[in-house]
Amino acid sequence: MGELLVLVLSGLVSGALYALLATGLVLSYSASGLFNFAHGATAYLCALVFYELHSGLAWPAVPAALLVVCVLAPGLGWALDRMMFRRLARVGETAQIVATIGLLVALPAAGLWVVQLLADAGAPVRPAENQFGLPGVGPSPAKSWQLVDGVGVDSDQLITWGVTAVVAVALWVLLRHTRLGLRLRAAVDNRSLTELRGISADRLSSIAWMIASALAGLAGVLATPLLGLSAHDFTLFLFVSATAAVIGRFASVPLAFAGGLGLGVVQNLAAGYASFAESITGFRTAVPFLILFGGLLVLTRRARAAGVTAVDAPPPDHLAGAPWGRRWGPWAVAAVLLGTAFYTVTTPFWSGLLAQGLAVGLVFMSFTVVTGLGAMVSLAQATFVTGAALVAGLLMSRGWPFVAALAVGTCVAAALGALVALPALRLGGRSLALATLALAFLADQVLFQMRWLRGGDAGWAVPRPVMGPLDLSDDRALGVALLVVVALVAAGLSALRNSPSGRAMLAVRSAPAAAMASGVSVLRTKLLLFTLSAGLAGFGGVLYASYNTRITATDFSAMTGLVWLAVVVAAGVRRPAYAVVAGLVFAVAPRLLADYVTDSAHLPVILFGLAGLALANDPDGYCAAVPQRWAKALAGRRKVSAGTARPGTGLDPATPEEPRRPDPRVPGARTDGARTDGARTDGTRTDGTRTDRRPTHGTRTAVAGAPATGGRGPARGEVALELRGVSAGYDGGTVLHGVDLTVRRGEILAVLGPNGAGKSTACRVAAGLLPALGGTVRVDGRDATRDGAGRRSRAGVLLAPEGRGIFPSLTIEENLALHLTDPAARAAVYDRFPRLAERRSVAAGALSGGEQQMVALAPLLQRPPAVLIADEPSLGLAPRIVDEVYALLVELRTAGCALLLVEEKAAEILGVADTVAYLAQGRVAWCGPGAEVETDRLTEAYLGMAP
Repeated sequence: MGELLVLVLSGLVSGALYALLATGLVLSYSASGLFNFAHGATAYLCALVFYELHSGLAWPAVPAALLVVCVLAPGLGWALDRMMFRRLARVGETAQIVATIGLLVALPAAGLWVVQLLADAGAPVRPAENQFGLPGVGPSPAKSWQLVDGVGVDSDQLITWGVTAVVAVALWVLLRHTRLGLRLRAAVDNRSLTELRGISADRLSSIAWMIASALAGLAGVLATPLLGLSAHDFTLFLFVSATAAVIGRFASVPLAFAGGLGLGVVQNLAAGYASFAESITGFRTAVPFLILFGGLLVLTRRARAAGVTAVDAPPPDHLAGAPWGRRWGPWAVAAVLLGTAFYTVTTPFWSGLLAQGLAVGLVFMSFTVVTGLGAMVSLAQATFVTGAALVAGLLMSRGWPFVAALAVGTCVAAALGALVALPALRLGGRSLALATLALAFLADQVLFQMRWLRGGDAGWAVPRPVMGPLDLSDDRALGVALLVVVALVAAGLSALRNSPSGRAMLAVRSAPAAAMASGVSVLRTKLLLFTLSAGLAGFGGVLYASYNTRITATDFSAMTGLVWLAVVVAAGVRRPAYAVVAGLVFAVAPRLLADYVTDSAHLPVILFGLAGLALANDPDGYCAAVPQRWAKALAGRRKVSAGTARPGTGLDPATPEEPRRPDPRVPGARTDGARTDGARTDGTRTDGTRTDRRPTHGTRTAVAGAPATGGRGPARGEVALELRGVSAGYDGGTVLHGVDLTVRRGEILAVLGPNGAGKSTACRVAAGLLPALGGTVRVDGRDATRDGAGRRSRAGVLLAPEGRGIFPSLTIEENLALHLTDPAARAAVYDRFPRLAERRSVAAGALSGGEQQMVALAPLLQRPPAVLIADEPSLGLAPRIVDEVYALLVELRTAGCALLLVEEKAAEILGVADTVAYLAQGRVAWCGPGAEVETDRLTEAYLGMAP
């Protein structure tokens, strides 16, 4: 019993630290969509600063801890969000993972480098790298108390438990009982909807990152007595705590917090009672990674992929279709020059360094396969390198020839890759990266600790091959041989990319669901990619070990693979030639820095890590960015030399715009937005007079834009929202082509049209969610074209998006509180809608469709917006509920609100619309008073139905 209690209590210490880290991961991920692999590095950096302040500069422990946790850590989170994370949120997941991994590599090295510089300057700092047995916030040495016989606790443990409990309560109060917490939880639910409600999602993101970094800093300070100052241990701690974040589904702070506590206890119990594994070297230290891998497999669910288009589109290939000489000539010339340099201008030292770079380039090309072709982030490449090299060294020690040992080592790496891939491929994105890293750590802790494989601490000799007259013991000969091998592998990968199998791989990368529908086996293709990548990594690993002439189990740890990934992806992971460039940079840059900048070993690591930050601007790497910028510059010069384009069209003079033809089936319709009968799209006639309206479907007879009548106030009839010549689209494709729409106060403008006409796009542009490519958007006469959704909302423009404009995880009361801060206003809503009052504590996502729509629209009666844009407000609702929704919209019109309603079903909306605009193929095909709409003709012409 005493042993059990000891294990539980000590497990709660590590569990408390897991809980703090996991909570920060969930907060930052929820606010920005980024999984921060550098969260543990932030904790390490804060622990390092605390140690130097407390032990080096002799600050009292508590003030030093408060400065780190309350000032340094939040400031670091704010700065990283402003400089990096906001931009990373707009790029692909691969770039996000690699950039934060680069930060993981750079932050500890940056901290250690600063300490080294301060020491060189004479500051009273202490050696910081890999220091253990350090003092914490409490007394030093720690005080101990015996609870029962054989069971004791110390002051560091008590402080950790007490602080963690206080933080848990504070987080609960913040998230559940403050307006800031309510907004943070709303951003977790639906970030874009918070912008539509006038809440700055960027500001919430900064706050979330500051809180997350403060929690990481707190965990770092509390963990100093437990972990010491080991960046490796802090990184491992972070990856284990990721399991708790998975338990919380990267969304629930309470679940993540509880999961962290439980994880620490389970880890200790598994290590303490796993007597069956006592004969397995390293098993106890590998328990956290077993838990991480198992947790990812059990708890992670793949997102639905059907209907999703490519989110990681490749950069444009400006040399597509170019002759071979233009496409590959520069690379061939560079290879010939490099091969010549080995025997002409390079010294033996630089020949060896370039040969090393080529060997590393072979390993880096394995990332081209798994990440460049497969869009999968594997963090186990160093494991495949070590495994293949150890097997080859073992075989050569038994008398095997180099070529045979190389082949077997390569096959073993490929088989190991297949074993890693089989369980991991059901995951994706960050979960796959975490799973492969967990397996890499397992290999380091268990597999490579087997003495028969590792060959003891000295490892195995891997002599350079001698094949007849070819003696590769000379660095120059080895460099030329590696150059030939690299060229052959690069050519083979390029041929694979352009083959039918390669096109299938690219299809799986871009759109797995579409590839599956086309008969491509997604699982088999990914397994092939993973196996091929592992084999190539093993092949390069054996040659790399041959360059060094020896391999040990610690030469290429899992952490080494993280640095490799940051370097190669920063250069460009889609082309094998870019991987070779990355390999040469990786080998040569440290020497150049040591010769001309500083001899510190930390600076190259910092630069390699920070290279990943460039992915926020160039997600395809700097090697890919150079030809793109060059091609854009050439295109710009050609355009200037060819003459200016026609004003307002953006078209080359040689390609005149094709005239648009009017649709003969719609009376008075012209596709340029005008009408042949003299009526303009804003409801006036070309002679300056107004068109008269006839009552239709029971609508009011007021004229669009006429002076207010019926007691609606002086604002009625004034233009509240106007789109002038608006063009917009997605990913380079244009959806709207010069759309003109005018929405007046106290009136309803209904926009009709079939699927794909551009109705929802027009709503998004009007609300500020989608920037206009051309034209202007005016709100109350002010040019608001450049305003985002938040500023547009604060100006009174509110979008009720397609579906339901609610936060499903928040209760009815919390949804209303986001819009109505006054309790009396919410009480008025409940008086008007008693059904909502009865269920005020129910999560909005559990309501029926009609009730959800009422939750979204009912607060507007208390605080009517200047403009309401409703995208498909009747979608999925029963006819009775549709009538209630339209009655509510009419009531808002009566209150002076300007309404822009988008519907596909014309019959219902024509009963309340004052003005009707019809969109077809992104253009206003007809616009005029609702009374002039010929329903049967519209049905026949535009809905494809005969009356």
